[in-house]
Amino acid sequence: MQSISPETIYRGNSAWEKSLPQITKLTKRPLILGRGFQTNNLRNNIFNDLKSQKLTVNSANLQFDCCYEDISRVKNIISNNNNDSVIAAGGGKVLDSGKYIAESLNIPCITVPLSASTCAGWTALSNIYTKDGQFIKDVALGSCPKILVFDHKFIQTAPSRTLASGIADALAKWYESSITSSKIDDGLVQQAIQISRVLRDQLLIDGGKAFKGQFENNISWQNTVEACGLTAGLVGGIGGEKCRTAAAHAFHNAITQIITPNKFLHGEIVGVGLLLQLRLEEMKNNNKLADQSIKQLFVLMEELNLPTTIGQLGINVFENNNLEKIADFTCRDKSEIHFLPFEISKGEIIEVITNFEKQKIKT
Repeated sequence: MQSISPETIYRGNSAWEKSLPQITKLTKRPLILGRGFQTNNLRNNIFNDLKSQKLTVNSANLQFDCCYEDISRVKNIISNNNNDSVIAAGGGKVLDSGKYIAESLNIPCITVPLSASTCAGWTALSNIYTKDGQFIKDVALGSCPKILVFDHKFIQTAPSRTLASGIADALAKWYESSITSSKIDDGLVQQAIQISRVLRDQLLIDGGKAFKGQFENNISWQNTVEACGLTAGLVGGIGGEKCRTAAAHAFHNAITQIITPNKFLHGEIVGVGLLLQLRLEEMKNNNKLADQSIKQLFVLMEELNLPTTIGQLGINVFENNNLEKIADFTCRDKSEIHFLPFEISKGEIIEVITNFEKQKIKT
Protein backbone atom coordinates (compact mmCIF):
# COMPACT_ATOMS: atom_id res chain seq x y z
CA MET A 1 0.00 0.00 0.00
CA GLN A 2 1.17 3.52 -0.82
CA SER A 3 -0.10 6.67 0.89
CA ILE A 4 0.40 9.39 -1.68
CA SER A 5 -1.46 12.44 -0.42
CA PRO A 6 -3.94 13.84 2.09
CA GLU A 7 -7.55 13.06 1.26
CA THR A 8 -8.51 16.74 0.94
CA ILE A 9 -6.24 19.77 0.50
CA TYR A 10 -7.18 23.42 0.95
CA ARG A 11 -4.62 26.03 -0.08
CA GLY A 12 -4.48 29.78 -0.55
CA ASN A 13 -5.34 32.91 1.40
CA SER A 14 -8.73 31.71 2.62
CA ALA A 15 -7.94 28.03 2.96
CA TRP A 16 -8.89 27.87 6.64
CA GLU A 17 -12.29 29.46 6.14
CA LYS A 18 -12.99 27.21 3.14
CA SER A 19 -12.08 24.12 5.14
CA LEU A 20 -14.48 24.72 8.02
CA PRO A 21 -17.58 23.06 6.48
CA GLN A 22 -15.56 19.91 5.74
CA ILE A 23 -13.96 19.93 9.19
CA THR A 24 -17.34 20.21 10.93
CA LYS A 25 -18.56 17.18 8.98
CA LEU A 26 -15.52 15.17 10.06
CA THR A 27 -15.29 16.04 13.75
CA LYS A 28 -17.45 17.22 16.65
CA ARG A 29 -14.87 17.10 19.50
CA PRO A 30 -11.45 18.07 18.09
CA LEU A 31 -8.26 18.59 20.05
CA ILE A 32 -6.01 21.38 18.78
CA LEU A 33 -2.34 20.45 19.20
CA GLY A 34 0.37 23.12 19.19
CA ARG A 35 3.64 24.05 20.82
CA GLY A 36 5.30 27.48 20.65
CA PHE A 37 4.03 30.65 22.29
CA GLN A 38 4.79 32.49 19.02
CA THR A 39 1.83 30.74 17.35
CA ASN A 40 -0.49 30.98 20.35
CA ASN A 41 -2.62 33.78 18.87
CA LEU A 42 -3.16 31.83 15.65
CA ARG A 43 -4.20 28.74 17.57
CA ASN A 44 -6.59 30.83 19.67
CA ASN A 45 -8.19 32.09 16.47
CA ILE A 46 -8.50 28.50 15.20
CA PHE A 47 -10.01 27.51 18.56
CA ASN A 48 -12.58 30.32 18.42
CA ASP A 49 -13.50 29.59 14.81
CA LEU A 50 -14.20 25.97 15.70
CA LYS A 51 -16.20 26.96 18.77
CA SER A 52 -18.33 29.23 16.58
CA GLN A 53 -19.16 26.14 14.52
CA LYS A 54 -20.73 24.63 17.67
CA LEU A 55 -17.89 22.13 18.14
CA THR A 56 -16.59 21.01 21.54
CA VAL A 57 -12.94 22.00 21.37
CA ASN A 58 -9.97 21.18 23.61
CA SER A 59 -6.32 22.12 23.23
CA ALA A 60 -2.93 20.78 24.28
CA ASN A 61 0.67 21.85 23.71
CA LEU A 62 3.83 19.83 23.30
CA GLN A 63 6.29 20.50 26.09
CA PHE A 64 9.37 19.11 24.34
CA ASP A 65 9.35 17.62 20.85
CA CYS A 66 7.77 14.88 18.80
CA CYS A 67 8.82 12.52 21.58
CA TYR A 68 7.24 9.59 23.39
CA GLU A 69 6.83 11.60 26.62
CA ASP A 70 4.70 14.25 24.90
CA ILE A 71 2.88 11.70 22.75
CA SER A 72 1.85 9.66 25.80
CA ARG A 73 0.70 12.75 27.72
CA VAL A 74 -1.39 14.11 24.84
CA LYS A 75 -2.96 10.70 24.18
CA ASN A 76 -4.16 10.67 27.80
CA ILE A 77 -5.63 14.16 27.38
CA ILE A 78 -7.51 13.02 24.27
CA SER A 79 -8.82 9.91 25.99
CA ASN A 80 -9.98 11.90 29.02
CA ASN A 81 -11.77 14.46 26.82
CA ASN A 82 -13.16 11.88 24.39
CA ASN A 83 -11.82 13.88 21.43
CA ASP A 84 -12.64 12.44 18.03
CA SER A 85 -9.88 14.10 15.98
CA VAL A 86 -6.53 15.88 16.23
CA ILE A 87 -6.01 19.25 14.56
CA ALA A 88 -2.24 19.73 14.53
CA ALA A 89 -1.42 23.42 14.05
CA GLY A 90 2.25 24.34 14.03
CA GLY A 91 5.61 23.36 12.58
CA GLY A 92 6.98 19.96 11.64
CA LYS A 93 7.31 18.54 15.16
CA VAL A 94 3.68 19.43 15.99
CA LEU A 95 2.42 18.03 12.69
CA ASP A 96 4.38 14.79 13.11
CA SER A 97 3.13 14.40 16.68
CA GLY A 98 -0.47 15.00 15.66
CA LYS A 99 -0.32 12.43 12.87
CA TYR A 100 1.29 9.81 15.09
CA ILE A 101 -1.15 10.36 17.97
CA ALA A 102 -4.20 10.30 15.69
CA GLU A 103 -3.14 7.06 14.03
CA SER A 104 -2.40 5.36 17.35
CA LEU A 105 -5.90 6.30 18.60
CA ASN A 106 -7.58 5.51 15.26
CA ILE A 107 -9.01 9.02 14.87
CA PRO A 108 -8.54 11.40 11.91
CA CYS A 109 -5.80 14.01 11.77
CA ILE A 110 -6.16 17.46 10.25
CA THR A 111 -2.87 19.26 9.64
CA VAL A 112 -2.65 23.06 9.63
CA PRO A 113 0.96 24.10 8.95
CA LEU A 114 1.83 27.48 10.44
CA SER A 115 5.08 27.75 8.50
CA ALA A 116 6.61 26.38 5.29
CA SER A 117 9.53 24.85 7.18
CA THR A 118 8.77 21.22 6.20
CA CYS A 119 6.34 19.07 4.22
CA ALA A 120 5.17 17.29 7.40
CA GLY A 121 1.61 18.50 6.87
CA TRP A 122 1.41 16.26 3.79
CA THR A 123 3.20 13.02 4.58
CA ALA A 124 2.31 9.64 6.08
CA LEU A 125 5.44 9.75 8.22
CA SER A 126 6.42 10.87 11.71
CA ASN A 127 9.96 11.46 12.91
CA ILE A 128 10.41 10.53 16.57
CA TYR A 129 12.96 12.32 18.78
CA THR A 130 14.03 12.27 22.41
CA LYS A 131 12.71 15.12 24.53
CA ASP A 132 16.13 16.76 24.05
CA GLY A 133 15.71 16.70 20.26
CA GLN A 134 17.88 13.69 19.37
CA PHE A 135 16.55 11.75 16.40
CA ILE A 136 15.41 8.19 17.22
CA LYS A 137 13.60 6.88 14.13
CA ASP A 138 11.00 7.64 11.51
CA VAL A 139 7.68 5.84 11.61
CA ALA A 140 5.69 5.10 8.45
CA LEU A 141 2.01 5.77 9.07
CA GLY A 142 -0.98 4.01 7.55
CA SER A 143 -2.27 7.10 5.78
CA CYS A 144 -1.66 10.76 5.08
CA PRO A 145 -3.72 13.32 7.01
CA LYS A 146 -7.44 13.36 6.36
CA ILE A 147 -7.41 17.10 5.64
CA LEU A 148 -4.47 19.45 4.98
CA VAL A 149 -5.14 23.18 5.35
CA PHE A 150 -2.30 25.23 3.85
CA ASP A 151 -3.46 28.78 4.48
CA HIS A 152 -1.11 31.43 3.11
CA LYS A 153 -2.24 33.96 5.73
CA PHE A 154 -1.02 31.59 8.45
CA ILE A 155 2.28 30.93 6.66
CA GLN A 156 2.90 34.68 6.31
CA THR A 157 3.06 35.07 10.09
CA ALA A 158 6.05 32.69 10.42
CA PRO A 159 9.61 34.02 10.79
CA SER A 160 11.57 34.17 7.52
CA ARG A 161 14.03 31.71 9.05
CA THR A 162 11.38 28.97 8.77
CA LEU A 163 11.03 29.57 5.02
CA ALA A 164 14.80 29.35 4.54
CA SER A 165 14.76 26.06 6.45
CA GLY A 166 11.92 24.75 4.29
CA ILE A 167 13.80 25.63 1.12
CA ALA A 168 16.87 23.69 2.27
CA ASP A 169 14.77 20.66 3.21
CA ALA A 170 12.86 20.69 -0.10
CA LEU A 171 16.03 21.12 -2.17
CA ALA A 172 17.36 17.90 -0.67
CA LYS A 173 14.56 15.95 -2.41
CA TRP A 174 16.30 16.16 -5.79
CA TYR A 175 19.84 15.56 -4.59
CA GLU A 176 18.80 12.57 -2.46
CA SER A 177 16.28 10.92 -4.79
CA SER A 178 18.30 11.38 -7.98
CA ILE A 179 21.27 9.46 -6.58
CA THR A 180 19.36 6.73 -4.73
CA SER A 181 16.60 5.95 -7.23
CA SER A 182 17.89 6.83 -10.71
CA LYS A 183 18.32 3.16 -11.67
CA ILE A 184 14.91 2.01 -10.40
CA ASP A 185 12.63 1.00 -13.28
CA ASP A 186 9.37 1.85 -11.50
CA GLY A 187 7.65 4.58 -13.51
CA LEU A 188 6.17 6.34 -10.49
CA VAL A 189 9.60 6.59 -8.88
CA GLN A 190 11.08 8.06 -12.06
CA GLN A 191 8.23 10.57 -12.27
CA ALA A 192 8.78 11.53 -8.64
CA ILE A 193 12.46 12.18 -9.38
CA GLN A 194 11.51 14.47 -12.26
CA ILE A 195 9.08 16.37 -10.03
CA SER A 196 11.89 16.83 -7.52
CA ARG A 197 14.11 18.21 -10.32
CA VAL A 198 11.49 20.82 -11.26
CA LEU A 199 11.07 21.54 -7.54
CA ARG A 200 14.81 22.17 -7.22
CA ASP A 201 14.88 24.45 -10.27
CA GLN A 202 11.95 26.46 -9.00
CA LEU A 203 13.55 26.92 -5.58
CA LEU A 204 16.87 27.97 -7.08
CA ILE A 205 15.04 30.57 -9.20
CA ASP A 206 12.44 31.79 -6.70
CA GLY A 207 13.88 30.97 -3.28
CA GLY A 208 15.89 34.13 -2.80
CA LYS A 209 13.07 36.35 -4.14
CA ALA A 210 10.58 34.67 -1.81
CA PHE A 211 12.86 35.06 1.21
CA LYS A 212 13.53 38.76 0.66
CA GLY A 213 10.28 39.86 -0.97
CA GLN A 214 6.86 40.91 0.21
CA PHE A 215 3.98 38.44 0.52
CA GLU A 216 1.31 40.35 -1.38
CA ASN A 217 1.15 39.64 -5.12
CA ASN A 218 4.51 37.86 -4.93
CA ILE A 219 4.21 34.79 -7.12
CA SER A 220 7.74 33.73 -6.13
CA TRP A 221 6.68 33.60 -2.46
CA GLN A 222 3.49 31.68 -3.26
CA ASN A 223 5.31 29.15 -5.43
CA THR A 224 8.11 28.72 -2.90
CA VAL A 225 5.98 28.11 0.19
CA GLU A 226 3.81 25.60 -1.69
CA ALA A 227 6.92 23.91 -3.10
CA CYS A 228 8.23 23.46 0.45
CA GLY A 229 4.96 22.54 2.15
CA LEU A 230 3.14 20.61 -0.59
CA THR A 231 5.24 19.52 -3.58
CA ALA A 232 8.07 18.17 -1.43
CA GLY A 233 5.54 15.92 0.30
CA LEU A 234 4.13 14.78 -3.04
CA VAL A 235 7.59 13.61 -4.15
CA GLY A 236 7.84 11.29 -1.16
CA GLY A 237 4.25 10.14 -1.58
CA ILE A 238 4.69 9.13 -5.22
CA GLY A 239 8.27 7.92 -5.03
CA GLY A 240 8.20 6.17 -1.67
CA GLU A 241 10.95 5.84 0.89
CA LYS A 242 13.97 6.25 -1.38
CA CYS A 243 12.58 9.50 -2.77
CA ARG A 244 12.44 10.93 0.73
CA THR A 245 15.84 10.62 2.33
CA ALA A 246 19.46 9.62 1.82
CA ALA A 247 22.76 11.02 3.08
CA ALA A 248 21.57 14.59 3.72
CA HIS A 249 18.98 13.36 6.21
CA ALA A 250 21.34 10.70 7.57
CA PHE A 251 23.77 13.48 8.48
CA HIS A 252 20.89 15.48 9.98
CA ASN A 253 19.87 12.57 12.18
CA ALA A 254 23.43 12.09 13.37
CA ILE A 255 24.07 15.78 14.05
CA THR A 256 20.99 15.93 16.31
CA GLN A 257 22.68 13.44 18.63
CA ILE A 258 24.92 16.28 19.83
CA ILE A 259 22.87 18.39 22.24
CA THR A 260 23.57 22.12 21.91
CA PRO A 261 22.24 25.15 23.85
CA ASN A 262 20.70 26.67 20.70
CA LYS A 263 18.16 24.63 18.75
CA PHE A 264 18.31 24.63 14.97
CA LEU A 265 15.47 23.90 12.59
CA HIS A 266 15.19 20.60 10.72
CA GLY A 267 15.94 22.11 7.31
CA GLU A 268 18.87 24.13 8.61
CA ILE A 269 20.58 20.90 9.64
CA VAL A 270 19.50 19.07 6.46
CA GLY A 271 21.08 21.87 4.41
CA VAL A 272 24.46 21.21 6.03
CA GLY A 273 23.86 17.49 5.50
CA LEU A 274 23.18 18.13 1.83
CA LEU A 275 26.52 19.88 1.37
CA LEU A 276 28.19 16.93 3.12
CA GLN A 277 26.39 14.45 0.85
CA LEU A 278 27.65 16.25 -2.24
CA ARG A 279 31.18 16.37 -0.86
CA LEU A 280 30.90 12.62 -0.21
CA GLU A 281 29.80 12.03 -3.81
CA GLU A 282 32.77 14.06 -5.03
CA MET A 283 35.19 12.12 -2.83
CA LYS A 284 33.84 8.64 -3.59
CA ASN A 285 33.00 8.99 -7.29
CA ASN A 286 35.25 11.86 -8.36
CA ASN A 287 31.99 13.60 -9.24
CA LYS A 288 32.87 17.07 -10.54
CA LEU A 289 29.18 17.97 -10.89
CA ALA A 290 28.87 17.57 -7.14
CA ASP A 291 31.42 20.33 -6.63
CA GLN A 292 29.49 22.59 -8.99
CA SER A 293 26.28 21.83 -7.09
CA ILE A 294 27.96 22.76 -3.79
CA LYS A 295 29.01 26.13 -5.21
CA GLN A 296 25.52 26.76 -6.59
CA LEU A 297 23.81 25.81 -3.32
CA PHE A 298 26.30 27.75 -1.23
CA VAL A 299 25.36 31.00 -2.96
CA LEU A 300 21.66 30.47 -2.23
CA MET A 301 22.28 29.28 1.33
CA GLU A 302 24.33 32.39 2.08
CA GLU A 303 21.51 34.51 0.64
CA LEU A 304 19.03 32.71 2.93
CA ASN A 305 21.28 33.09 6.01
CA LEU A 306 21.46 29.31 6.36
CA PRO A 307 24.33 27.56 8.19
CA THR A 308 26.82 25.91 5.84
CA THR A 309 29.00 23.98 8.31
CA ILE A 310 28.45 21.86 11.39
CA GLY A 311 30.41 24.50 13.29
CA GLN A 312 27.75 27.07 12.42
CA LEU A 313 25.23 24.74 14.05
CA GLY A 314 27.05 25.32 17.33
CA ILE A 315 29.03 22.05 17.28
CA ASN A 316 32.80 21.74 17.25
CA VAL A 317 33.31 18.30 15.73
CA PHE A 318 36.89 18.22 17.03
CA GLU A 319 35.82 18.32 20.69
CA ASN A 320 34.11 15.88 23.06
CA ASN A 321 34.41 12.98 20.64
CA ASN A 322 31.69 14.66 18.54
CA LEU A 323 33.16 13.52 15.23
CA GLU A 324 33.09 9.86 16.32
CA LYS A 325 29.53 10.20 17.62
CA ILE A 326 28.28 11.73 14.37
CA ALA A 327 30.11 9.15 12.24
CA ASP A 328 28.81 6.23 14.32
CA PHE A 329 25.18 7.35 14.05
CA THR A 330 25.50 8.18 10.37
CA CYS A 331 26.74 4.67 9.60
CA ARG A 332 24.45 2.69 11.92
CA ASP A 333 22.68 -0.29 10.33
CA LYS A 334 19.32 1.41 9.71
CA SER A 335 20.78 4.69 8.48
CA GLU A 336 19.45 6.26 5.28
CA ILE A 337 23.05 6.68 4.13
CA HIS A 338 22.94 3.05 3.02
CA PHE A 339 20.48 4.05 0.28
CA LEU A 340 23.47 5.51 -1.57
CA PRO A 341 24.64 3.38 -4.53
CA PHE A 342 28.10 2.93 -3.04
CA GLU A 343 29.49 1.57 0.21
CA ILE A 344 30.27 4.03 2.98
CA SER A 345 32.59 3.39 5.93
CA LYS A 346 32.87 5.20 9.22
CA GLY A 347 36.39 6.25 8.28
CA GLU A 348 35.14 7.90 5.10
CA ILE A 349 32.49 9.81 7.04
CA ILE A 350 35.16 11.06 9.45
CA GLU A 351 37.37 12.05 6.52
CA VAL A 352 34.67 13.95 4.63
CA ILE A 353 33.46 15.82 7.75
CA THR A 354 37.03 16.67 8.83
CA ASN A 355 37.90 18.10 5.42
CA PHE A 356 34.52 19.84 5.14
CA GLU A 357 34.83 21.62 8.50
CA LYS A 358 38.38 22.78 7.74
CA GLN A 359 37.76 24.07 4.23
CA LYS A 360 36.45 27.34 2.86
CA ILE A 361 34.00 26.84 0.00
CA LYS A 362 35.02 28.94 -3.00
CA THR A 363 32.20 30.21 -5.18
